[in-house]
Amino acid sequence: MPRHARKRSPRTRRFLTGGAISVGTLVMACTAATGSAQAATAAAPSYTVKAGDHLASIARALKVPGGWPAIASANHLSSPYSILPGQVLALPAGSAAPAKAATTKAATTKAAPASTSSATGKTYANNLDGWIKQALAVMAQNHIPGTYNGIYRNIMRESSGNPNAINNWDSNAAKGTPSKGLLQVIQPTFDAYHVPGTSTNIYDPVANITAACNYAYHRYGSIDNVFSAY
Repeated sequence: MPRHARKRSPRTRRFLTGGAISVGTLVMACTAATGSAQAATAAAPSYTVKAGDHLASIARALKVPGGWPAIASANHLSSPYSILPGQVLALPAGSAAPAKAATTKAATTKAAPASTSSATGKTYANNLDGWIKQALAVMAQNHIPGTYNGIYRNIMRESSGNPNAINNWDSNAAKGTPSKGLLQVIQPTFDAYHVPGTSTNIYDPVANITAACNYAYHRYGSIDNVFSAY
């Protein structure tokens, strides 16, 4: 009998049949496992950054296991850990689901600066350009020197333009007074050089700029003379 026509024994047929069933079962199991993994990935928690947010506040609000360092690690963030409104952050497993409406309302209230300068009565845009221009108007009223370029240069070095930036890792943070805001001011300095008529919220962009520039004025003559950590 030719080799290709040779009949298989009943035992061989049983083995092959059983093998086919086993392979099919394995394929189904793998498919189910893959689907479960994909579903788990799709359900991974995330958070869209709102104005006024920073990593520590997000970690507290959403009860993130591991705190803000866990969020930074999950999103491959490094110093200065800047985040911007609209940015989507992956959250570690176990984080609480964000309450969108409540979070948005609270964050907006925190971040919104005064829109009109008492010095000029002019309305400014609620962005970095507007904050600097409004701060300059307040500074002129209070005889604090400084220029747009000097302020902008230092803001970009200190916070990359994020009014909610916070330094949680340096020596100031270790002492319990982390640097905060556009020009990374610690609370004692902000309190000592706060400019009357501006917000008492250290994260308020105009209040942060004017307090920092007031400090720089008394220590360096002007924020324009600052080119490194101060």
